[in-house]
Amino acid sequence: MRASVEQSGLLIPKSLLEGFDEVEILLEKQRITIIPWRGDPIRNLGRNPLEAGETDVSDHHDDYLYPS
Repeated sequence: MRASVEQSGLLIPKSLLEGFDEVEILLEKQRITIIPWRGDPIRNLGRNPLEAGETDVSDHHDDYLYPS
């Protein structure tokens, strides 16, 4: 695929990036590489917490995971 570089840059069709929210752009000697990025999974921790019958799970999670 070829694309024209416009005054504001280059437009990449969304269909090539389907399912991705971000890309990483690397500039090498004679090459520009665009890597689709799904994000760091560690940043998604806690976004959809599970319901637990206990109120102190975040403080004592090891006690619940590894009971003595």
